[in-house]
Amino acid sequence: MKFLSFILCVLMAGASACAQSKKAARNAAKFQNIMIAEAKQGDPYGPCEPTICVNLKNTNQIAAGAILNRYYWSEDGGRQWQAGKLSSDYGVFGDPVIIADWKGNFYYAHLSDPEKGGWSSEKLLDRIALEKSTDGGKTYAQSAFMGMRHPKDQDKHWLCADPKTHALICSWTEFDKYDSKDTVRDRSRILFSRSDDGGKTWADAISINQYDGDCLDGDNTPEGAVPAFGPNGEVYVAWSWNNKIWFDRSLDGGKTWLPQDIVVADQPGGWAFDIPGITRCNGMPVLVCDLSNGPNRGTLYVNWADQRNGTHDTDVFFAKSTDGGKTWSKAQRVNDDPAGKHQFLTWMAIDQTNGYLYFMFYDRRKAGNDAKTEVYLAVSQNGGKTFKNMKVSANAFEPNEDVFFGDYNHISAHDGIIRPIWTRMDGKKLSIWTAIIDFKNPPIIDNQD
Repeated sequence: MKFLSFILCVLMAGASACAQSKKAARNAAKFQNIMIAEAKQGDPYGPCEPTICVNLKNTNQIAAGAILNRYYWSEDGGRQWQAGKLSSDYGVFGDPVIIADWKGNFYYAHLSDPEKGGWSSEKLLDRIALEKSTDGGKTYAQSAFMGMRHPKDQDKHWLCADPKTHALICSWTEFDKYDSKDTVRDRSRILFSRSDDGGKTWADAISINQYDGDCLDGDNTPEGAVPAFGPNGEVYVAWSWNNKIWFDRSLDGGKTWLPQDIVVADQPGGWAFDIPGITRCNGMPVLVCDLSNGPNRGTLYVNWADQRNGTHDTDVFFAKSTDGGKTWSKAQRVNDDPAGKHQFLTWMAIDQTNGYLYFMFYDRRKAGNDAKTEVYLAVSQNGGKTFKNMKVSANAFEPNEDVFFGDYNHISAHDGIIRPIWTRMDGKKLSIWTAIIDFKNPPIIDNQD
Protein backbone atom coordinates (compact mmCIF):
# COMPACT_ATOMS: atom_id res chain seq x y z
CA MET A 1 0.00 0.00 0.00
CA LYS A 2 2.84 2.40 0.91
CA PHE A 3 4.56 1.53 -2.37
CA LEU A 4 1.39 2.34 -4.36
CA SER A 5 1.04 5.64 -2.49
CA PHE A 6 4.65 6.46 -3.27
CA ILE A 7 4.15 5.73 -6.99
CA LEU A 8 0.99 7.86 -7.04
CA CYS A 9 2.83 10.78 -5.42
CA VAL A 10 5.65 10.52 -7.94
CA LEU A 11 3.20 10.51 -10.84
CA MET A 12 1.27 13.47 -9.43
CA ALA A 13 4.46 15.42 -8.80
CA GLY A 14 5.67 14.67 -12.30
CA ALA A 15 2.37 15.79 -13.84
CA SER A 16 2.44 18.97 -11.77
CA ALA A 17 6.05 19.68 -12.74
CA CYS A 18 5.23 19.03 -16.40
CA ALA A 19 2.22 21.38 -16.26
CA GLN A 20 4.31 24.07 -14.54
CA SER A 21 7.07 23.59 -17.10
CA LYS A 22 4.61 24.01 -20.00
CA LYS A 23 3.08 27.08 -18.35
CA ALA A 24 6.53 28.58 -17.78
CA ALA A 25 7.46 27.90 -21.39
CA ARG A 26 4.31 29.63 -22.58
CA ASN A 27 4.88 32.62 -20.33
CA ALA A 28 8.53 32.85 -21.33
CA ALA A 29 7.78 32.72 -25.04
CA LYS A 30 8.13 36.12 -26.67
CA PHE A 31 7.85 37.08 -30.28
CA GLN A 32 10.87 38.89 -31.65
CA ASN A 33 9.94 42.48 -32.58
CA ILE A 34 11.65 44.04 -35.59
CA MET A 35 11.59 47.76 -36.37
CA ILE A 36 11.16 48.15 -40.13
CA ALA A 37 11.52 51.95 -40.29
CA GLU A 38 11.22 55.13 -38.24
CA ALA A 39 10.52 58.77 -38.98
CA LYS A 40 13.44 60.89 -40.14
CA GLN A 41 14.05 64.43 -38.95
CA GLY A 42 12.11 66.93 -41.03
CA ASP A 43 9.84 64.28 -42.55
CA PRO A 44 6.34 65.82 -42.86
CA TYR A 45 4.71 62.37 -42.70
CA GLY A 46 6.08 59.70 -40.42
CA PRO A 47 5.63 56.09 -41.51
CA CYS A 48 2.15 54.85 -40.59
CA GLU A 49 -0.84 53.06 -42.13
CA PRO A 50 1.49 50.12 -42.77
CA THR A 51 0.73 47.17 -45.02
CA ILE A 52 2.55 43.84 -45.25
CA CYS A 53 2.40 40.69 -47.36
CA VAL A 54 4.14 37.32 -47.35
CA ASN A 55 5.07 35.99 -50.80
CA LEU A 56 2.84 32.98 -51.42
CA LYS A 57 5.59 31.29 -53.46
CA ASN A 58 8.50 32.08 -51.16
CA THR A 59 7.70 32.94 -47.55
CA ASN A 60 11.21 34.31 -46.99
CA GLN A 61 10.23 37.22 -49.24
CA ILE A 62 8.05 39.79 -47.50
CA ALA A 63 6.95 43.17 -48.83
CA ALA A 64 5.67 46.13 -46.81
CA GLY A 65 4.62 49.73 -47.32
CA ALA A 66 3.71 52.90 -45.41
CA ILE A 67 2.52 56.40 -46.21
CA LEU A 68 3.02 58.34 -48.26
CA ASN A 69 5.19 56.46 -50.74
CA ARG A 70 7.44 54.18 -48.71
CA TYR A 71 8.05 50.54 -49.48
CA TYR A 72 10.22 47.90 -47.86
CA TRP A 73 11.35 44.38 -48.64
CA SER A 74 12.90 41.48 -46.76
CA GLU A 75 14.51 38.32 -48.07
CA ASP A 76 14.93 36.55 -44.73
CA GLY A 77 11.38 36.32 -43.45
CA GLY A 78 11.18 39.85 -42.08
CA ARG A 79 14.26 39.96 -39.89
CA GLN A 80 16.20 42.46 -42.03
CA TRP A 81 14.67 45.12 -44.26
CA GLN A 82 15.65 47.43 -47.10
CA ALA A 83 13.71 50.49 -48.21
CA GLY A 84 12.69 52.35 -51.34
CA LYS A 85 10.43 55.21 -52.44
CA LEU A 86 7.54 54.43 -54.76
CA SER A 87 6.99 56.52 -57.87
CA SER A 88 3.97 56.47 -60.14
CA ASP A 89 2.88 58.07 -63.37
CA TYR A 90 -0.24 59.19 -61.49
CA GLY A 91 1.29 60.45 -58.25
CA VAL A 92 1.36 58.79 -54.83
CA PHE A 93 -0.73 60.10 -51.95
CA GLY A 94 -0.89 57.35 -49.33
CA ASP A 95 -3.31 54.58 -48.32
CA PRO A 96 -0.75 51.90 -49.26
CA VAL A 97 -2.11 48.41 -49.90
CA ILE A 98 0.24 45.53 -50.73
CA ILE A 99 -1.03 42.07 -51.69
CA ALA A 100 0.50 39.07 -53.45
CA ASP A 101 -0.95 36.99 -56.24
CA TRP A 102 -0.54 33.24 -56.38
CA LYS A 103 2.27 33.50 -58.93
CA GLY A 104 4.60 35.27 -56.50
CA ASN A 105 4.07 38.89 -57.67
CA PHE A 106 3.39 41.80 -55.33
CA TYR A 107 0.96 44.66 -56.07
CA TYR A 108 1.10 48.09 -54.43
CA ALA A 109 -2.14 50.08 -54.72
CA HIS A 110 -2.38 53.64 -53.47
CA LEU A 111 -4.19 56.95 -53.78
CA SER A 112 -3.17 59.03 -56.75
CA ASP A 113 -2.28 62.71 -56.87
CA PRO A 114 -1.28 63.41 -60.48
CA GLU A 115 -0.98 67.19 -59.99
CA LYS A 116 0.40 67.05 -56.42
CA GLY A 117 -2.68 68.83 -55.11
CA GLY A 118 -3.78 66.69 -52.18
CA TRP A 119 -7.11 66.64 -50.39
CA SER A 120 -7.19 70.35 -49.64
CA SER A 121 -6.79 71.37 -53.28
CA GLU A 122 -9.11 71.57 -56.23
CA LYS A 123 -6.68 69.16 -57.90
CA LEU A 124 -8.35 65.94 -56.91
CA LEU A 125 -7.32 62.39 -56.04
CA ASP A 126 -9.17 61.13 -59.06
CA ARG A 127 -8.17 57.43 -59.32
CA ILE A 128 -6.72 54.42 -57.53
CA ALA A 129 -3.22 53.71 -58.85
CA LEU A 130 -1.29 50.44 -58.93
CA GLU A 131 2.31 49.31 -59.32
CA LYS A 132 3.57 45.72 -59.68
CA SER A 133 6.72 43.97 -58.45
CA THR A 134 8.03 40.80 -60.03
CA ASP A 135 11.27 40.66 -58.00
CA GLY A 136 10.08 40.09 -54.45
CA GLY A 137 9.17 43.70 -53.69
CA LYS A 138 12.56 45.23 -54.52
CA THR A 139 11.24 47.35 -57.39
CA TYR A 140 7.80 48.36 -58.66
CA ALA A 141 6.83 49.23 -62.22
CA GLN A 142 3.90 49.06 -64.67
CA SER A 143 1.85 52.02 -63.47
CA ALA A 144 -1.85 51.38 -63.97
CA PHE A 145 -5.03 52.84 -62.52
CA MET A 146 -8.71 52.15 -61.95
CA GLY A 147 -11.80 54.23 -61.22
CA MET A 148 -10.73 57.45 -62.90
CA ARG A 149 -14.01 59.40 -62.86
CA HIS A 150 -12.78 62.99 -62.75
CA PRO A 151 -13.58 65.22 -60.87
CA LYS A 152 -14.68 62.76 -58.18
CA ASP A 153 -12.38 61.63 -55.34
CA GLN A 154 -11.42 57.97 -54.98
CA ASP A 155 -10.41 56.73 -51.51
CA LYS A 156 -9.92 53.80 -49.07
CA HIS A 157 -9.36 50.87 -51.40
CA TRP A 158 -8.37 47.23 -50.93
CA LEU A 159 -7.30 44.40 -53.25
CA CYS A 160 -7.64 40.63 -53.55
CA ALA A 161 -6.23 38.00 -55.95
CA ASP A 162 -7.91 34.81 -57.19
CA PRO A 163 -5.76 31.65 -56.84
CA LYS A 164 -7.42 29.98 -59.84
CA THR A 165 -7.73 32.65 -62.54
CA HIS A 166 -5.14 35.06 -61.05
CA ALA A 167 -7.65 37.88 -61.53
CA LEU A 168 -7.36 40.95 -59.30
CA ILE A 169 -10.30 42.79 -57.78
CA CYS A 170 -10.47 46.12 -55.98
CA SER A 171 -13.20 47.93 -54.05
CA TRP A 172 -13.18 51.45 -52.59
CA THR A 173 -15.20 54.60 -51.81
CA GLU A 174 -15.97 57.32 -54.30
CA PHE A 175 -16.83 60.88 -53.15
CA ASP A 176 -18.62 63.25 -55.49
CA LYS A 177 -16.81 66.00 -53.58
CA TYR A 178 -14.83 65.13 -50.50
CA ASP A 179 -16.01 66.84 -47.28
CA SER A 180 -18.96 68.48 -49.02
CA LYS A 181 -21.79 69.40 -46.68
CA ASP A 182 -24.30 69.37 -49.52
CA THR A 183 -25.81 65.97 -48.75
CA VAL A 184 -28.27 66.17 -51.64
CA ARG A 185 -25.95 67.01 -54.52
CA ASP A 186 -22.76 65.33 -53.29
CA ARG A 187 -22.90 61.66 -52.37
CA SER A 188 -20.54 58.72 -51.79
CA ARG A 189 -20.69 55.08 -52.85
CA ILE A 190 -18.77 51.78 -53.04
CA LEU A 191 -17.07 51.10 -56.38
CA PHE A 192 -15.65 47.87 -57.78
CA SER A 193 -13.28 47.00 -60.61
CA ARG A 194 -11.52 43.88 -61.91
CA SER A 195 -8.34 43.11 -63.85
CA ASP A 196 -7.75 39.88 -65.77
CA ASP A 197 -4.29 40.71 -67.11
CA GLY A 198 -2.14 41.03 -64.01
CA GLY A 199 -3.18 44.59 -63.21
CA LYS A 200 -2.26 46.13 -66.57
CA THR A 201 -5.82 47.21 -67.35
CA TRP A 202 -8.98 47.45 -65.28
CA ALA A 203 -12.67 47.24 -66.16
CA ASP A 204 -14.80 50.36 -65.85
CA ALA A 205 -15.64 50.89 -62.18
CA ILE A 206 -19.23 50.17 -61.19
CA SER A 207 -21.20 51.10 -58.09
CA ILE A 208 -22.24 48.02 -56.11
CA ASN A 209 -23.93 49.30 -52.95
CA GLN A 210 -27.65 49.85 -52.63
CA TYR A 211 -27.49 52.98 -50.50
CA ASP A 212 -25.31 56.03 -51.14
CA GLY A 213 -23.97 58.07 -48.24
CA ASP A 214 -22.76 61.60 -47.57
CA CYS A 215 -19.27 62.96 -48.31
CA LEU A 216 -18.31 63.90 -44.75
CA ASP A 217 -15.97 60.94 -44.20
CA GLY A 218 -17.88 59.69 -41.15
CA ASP A 219 -20.40 57.07 -40.09
CA ASN A 220 -22.84 58.06 -42.81
CA THR A 221 -20.21 57.59 -45.53
CA PRO A 222 -19.90 54.00 -46.83
CA GLU A 223 -16.22 53.14 -46.30
CA GLY A 224 -13.80 50.33 -45.61
CA ALA A 225 -14.74 48.18 -48.61
CA VAL A 226 -12.66 44.98 -48.58
CA PRO A 227 -13.11 42.37 -51.34
CA ALA A 228 -12.60 38.60 -51.27
CA PHE A 229 -12.76 35.73 -53.72
CA GLY A 230 -14.72 32.56 -53.00
CA PRO A 231 -13.52 29.04 -53.83
CA ASN A 232 -15.44 28.99 -57.13
CA GLY A 233 -14.65 32.52 -58.25
CA GLU A 234 -17.43 34.20 -56.28
CA VAL A 235 -16.73 37.86 -55.52
CA TYR A 236 -17.60 39.31 -52.12
CA VAL A 237 -17.30 42.82 -50.62
CA ALA A 238 -18.02 44.12 -47.09
CA TRP A 239 -18.05 47.71 -45.80
CA SER A 240 -19.42 49.97 -43.03
CA TRP A 241 -22.22 52.51 -43.29
CA ASN A 242 -24.97 53.93 -41.10
CA ASN A 243 -24.03 51.96 -37.95
CA LYS A 244 -24.05 48.61 -39.74
CA ILE A 245 -21.68 46.23 -41.52
CA TRP A 246 -22.89 45.60 -45.09
CA PHE A 247 -22.19 42.83 -47.59
CA ASP A 248 -22.68 42.27 -51.32
CA ARG A 249 -21.75 39.46 -53.67
CA SER A 250 -21.44 38.61 -57.34
CA LEU A 251 -21.59 35.12 -58.83
CA ASP A 252 -20.45 36.17 -62.30
CA GLY A 253 -17.03 37.63 -61.53
CA GLY A 254 -18.25 41.10 -60.59
CA LYS A 255 -20.56 41.89 -63.50
CA THR A 256 -23.82 41.82 -61.55
CA TRP A 257 -24.57 42.13 -57.85
CA LEU A 258 -27.40 41.53 -55.41
CA PRO A 259 -30.35 43.91 -55.81
CA GLN A 260 -30.44 44.31 -52.04
CA ASP A 261 -27.36 44.53 -49.81
CA ILE A 262 -27.16 42.18 -46.82
CA VAL A 263 -26.59 43.39 -43.25
CA VAL A 264 -23.85 41.37 -41.55
CA ALA A 265 -24.21 42.98 -38.13
CA ASP A 266 -25.08 46.15 -36.30
CA GLN A 267 -22.14 48.44 -35.53
CA PRO A 268 -23.38 50.53 -32.59
CA GLY A 269 -21.72 53.92 -32.55
CA GLY A 270 -20.62 53.55 -36.17
CA TRP A 271 -17.18 52.99 -37.68
CA ALA A 272 -15.70 56.33 -36.57
CA PHE A 273 -15.09 56.67 -32.82
CA ASP A 274 -12.74 58.27 -30.30
CA ILE A 275 -9.81 56.57 -28.58
CA PRO A 276 -7.66 58.56 -26.10
CA GLY A 277 -4.36 59.59 -27.67
CA ILE A 278 -5.44 58.77 -31.23
CA THR A 279 -6.08 61.57 -33.74
CA ARG A 280 -8.94 59.56 -35.22
CA CYS A 281 -9.90 55.91 -35.10
CA ASN A 282 -12.09 53.61 -37.17
CA GLY A 283 -13.58 50.15 -36.90
CA MET A 284 -14.08 49.45 -40.59
CA PRO A 285 -14.53 45.76 -41.50
CA VAL A 286 -12.09 43.24 -42.92
CA LEU A 287 -13.41 40.38 -45.07
CA VAL A 288 -11.75 37.03 -45.83
CA CYS A 289 -12.94 33.73 -47.30
CA ASP A 290 -11.49 30.31 -46.46
CA LEU A 291 -10.00 28.89 -49.68
CA SER A 292 -8.09 26.11 -47.94
CA ASN A 293 -8.93 22.43 -48.18
CA GLY A 294 -9.73 22.41 -44.49
CA PRO A 295 -13.12 21.75 -42.84
CA ASN A 296 -14.23 25.40 -43.16
CA ARG A 297 -13.58 25.85 -46.89
CA GLY A 298 -15.91 28.49 -48.31
CA THR A 299 -16.69 30.11 -44.95
CA LEU A 300 -16.73 33.92 -44.94
CA TYR A 301 -15.44 35.93 -41.97
CA VAL A 302 -15.89 39.64 -41.23
CA ASN A 303 -13.85 41.40 -38.52
CA TRP A 304 -14.43 44.90 -37.13
CA ALA A 305 -14.40 47.01 -33.94
CA ASP A 306 -17.13 49.08 -32.31
CA GLN A 307 -18.25 50.63 -29.04
CA ARG A 308 -21.49 48.75 -28.39
CA ASN A 309 -20.29 48.21 -24.83
CA GLY A 310 -19.64 51.91 -24.21
CA THR A 311 -17.29 54.67 -25.27
CA HIS A 312 -14.77 53.49 -22.66
CA ASP A 313 -14.89 49.87 -23.84
CA THR A 314 -14.04 49.45 -27.52
CA ASP A 315 -14.01 45.78 -28.56
CA VAL A 316 -13.03 43.62 -31.54
CA PHE A 317 -15.73 41.45 -33.12
CA PHE A 318 -16.24 38.98 -35.91
CA ALA A 319 -19.12 37.19 -37.64
CA LYS A 320 -19.12 34.33 -40.13
CA SER A 321 -21.27 32.92 -42.89
CA THR A 322 -21.33 29.34 -44.16
CA ASP A 323 -23.84 29.94 -46.95
CA GLY A 324 -22.06 32.44 -49.17
CA GLY A 325 -23.11 35.49 -47.16
CA LYS A 326 -26.87 34.92 -47.16
CA THR A 327 -26.96 34.65 -43.38
CA TRP A 328 -24.45 35.56 -40.70
CA SER A 329 -23.69 34.39 -37.20
CA LYS A 330 -24.18 36.59 -34.19
CA ALA A 331 -21.30 38.99 -33.56
CA GLN A 332 -18.70 37.38 -31.31
CA ARG A 333 -16.16 39.25 -29.19
CA VAL A 334 -12.55 38.37 -30.11
CA ASN A 335 -10.58 39.99 -27.26
CA ASP A 336 -10.85 37.97 -24.05
CA ASP A 337 -10.09 40.57 -21.38
CA PRO A 338 -12.56 41.81 -18.73
CA ALA A 339 -14.88 44.63 -19.79
CA GLY A 340 -13.82 48.26 -19.62
CA LYS A 341 -10.68 48.51 -21.78
CA HIS A 342 -10.02 49.54 -25.38
CA GLN A 343 -9.15 47.18 -28.24
CA PHE A 344 -9.04 48.91 -31.63
CA LEU A 345 -7.61 49.21 -35.17
CA THR A 346 -8.06 45.52 -35.88
CA TRP A 347 -7.10 43.54 -38.99
CA MET A 348 -7.62 39.90 -39.85
CA ALA A 349 -5.74 37.38 -42.00
CA ILE A 350 -6.43 33.78 -42.93
CA ASP A 351 -3.76 31.20 -43.66
CA GLN A 352 -5.09 29.62 -46.83
CA THR A 353 -2.98 26.50 -46.31
CA ASN A 354 -5.04 25.45 -43.28
CA GLY A 355 -7.86 27.96 -42.68
CA TYR A 356 -6.46 29.29 -39.38
CA LEU A 357 -7.55 32.83 -38.48
CA TYR A 358 -5.31 35.58 -37.10
CA PHE A 359 -6.65 38.85 -35.68
CA MET A 360 -4.31 41.66 -34.61
CA PHE A 361 -5.30 44.78 -32.72
CA TYR A 362 -4.08 47.45 -30.34
CA ASP A 363 -4.88 46.53 -26.75
CA ARG A 364 -5.08 48.46 -23.48
CA ARG A 365 -6.15 45.68 -21.11
CA LYS A 366 -3.13 46.41 -18.89
CA ALA A 367 -3.18 50.18 -19.31
CA GLY A 368 -4.95 51.27 -16.14
CA ASN A 369 -6.27 54.79 -16.71
CA ASP A 370 -3.60 55.89 -19.17
CA ALA A 371 -3.15 55.37 -22.90
CA LYS A 372 -0.40 52.77 -22.74
CA THR A 373 -0.89 50.59 -25.80
CA GLU A 374 0.23 47.08 -26.72
CA VAL A 375 -0.32 44.84 -29.73
CA TYR A 376 -2.20 41.57 -29.38
CA LEU A 377 -2.87 38.61 -31.65
CA ALA A 378 -5.96 36.40 -31.40
CA VAL A 379 -5.70 32.97 -33.03
CA SER A 380 -8.48 30.56 -33.96
CA GLN A 381 -7.78 27.12 -35.36
CA ASN A 382 -11.41 26.02 -35.49
CA GLY A 383 -13.25 28.54 -37.66
CA GLY A 384 -13.81 31.10 -34.93
CA LYS A 385 -15.39 28.80 -32.33
CA THR A 386 -12.70 29.76 -29.82
CA PHE A 387 -9.75 32.14 -29.65
CA LYS A 388 -6.40 32.34 -27.93
CA ASN A 389 -5.22 35.89 -27.21
CA MET A 390 -1.49 36.54 -26.93
CA LYS A 391 0.64 39.67 -26.61
CA VAL A 392 2.84 40.36 -29.63
CA SER A 393 4.55 43.64 -28.84
CA ALA A 394 7.61 43.59 -26.61
CA ASN A 395 6.99 47.02 -25.07
CA ALA A 396 3.99 49.27 -24.59
CA PHE A 397 3.87 52.79 -26.02
CA GLU A 398 1.68 55.84 -25.62
CA PRO A 399 0.39 57.67 -28.71
CA ASN A 400 -0.01 61.43 -28.90
CA GLU A 401 -3.10 62.81 -30.61
CA ASP A 402 -1.10 65.78 -31.95
CA VAL A 403 0.60 63.40 -34.42
CA PHE A 404 -1.36 61.64 -37.17
CA PHE A 405 -1.24 57.94 -36.29
CA GLY A 406 -2.94 56.41 -39.32
CA ASP A 407 -6.22 54.61 -39.91
CA TYR A 408 -5.13 50.98 -40.05
CA ASN A 409 -2.54 48.29 -39.45
CA HIS A 410 -2.26 44.98 -41.27
CA ILE A 411 -1.32 41.30 -40.96
CA SER A 412 -0.36 38.58 -43.46
CA ALA A 413 -0.31 34.81 -42.97
CA HIS A 414 0.75 31.94 -45.19
CA ASP A 415 1.95 28.40 -44.52
CA GLY A 416 2.49 29.07 -40.82
CA ILE A 417 4.42 32.31 -41.36
CA ILE A 418 2.52 35.10 -39.58
CA ARG A 419 3.64 38.71 -39.97
CA PRO A 420 1.70 41.55 -38.34
CA ILE A 421 2.71 45.15 -38.95
CA TRP A 422 1.86 48.12 -36.76
CA THR A 423 2.68 51.75 -36.00
CA ARG A 424 4.06 52.82 -32.63
CA MET A 425 4.92 56.24 -31.25
CA ASP A 426 7.68 57.22 -28.86
CA GLY A 427 7.27 60.81 -27.83
CA LYS A 428 6.07 62.20 -31.14
CA LYS A 429 8.24 59.93 -33.28
CA LEU A 430 6.53 57.30 -35.42
CA SER A 431 7.95 53.93 -36.37
CA ILE A 432 6.58 50.74 -37.92
CA TRP A 433 7.23 47.24 -36.59
CA THR A 434 6.65 43.59 -37.28
CA ALA A 435 6.99 40.44 -35.18
CA ILE A 436 8.48 37.08 -36.09
CA ILE A 437 5.65 34.58 -35.56
CA ASP A 438 6.41 31.23 -37.12
CA PHE A 439 3.85 28.45 -36.76
CA LYS A 440 5.34 26.38 -39.55
CA ASN A 441 4.36 23.32 -37.55
CA PRO A 442 1.28 24.93 -36.00
CA PRO A 443 0.90 24.33 -32.28
CA ILE A 444 -2.45 23.26 -30.88
CA ILE A 445 -3.67 26.45 -29.25
CA ASP A 446 -5.29 26.04 -25.83
CA ASN A 447 -9.07 25.49 -25.86
CA GLN A 448 -9.20 24.64 -29.56
CA ASP A 449 -11.37 21.71 -30.64
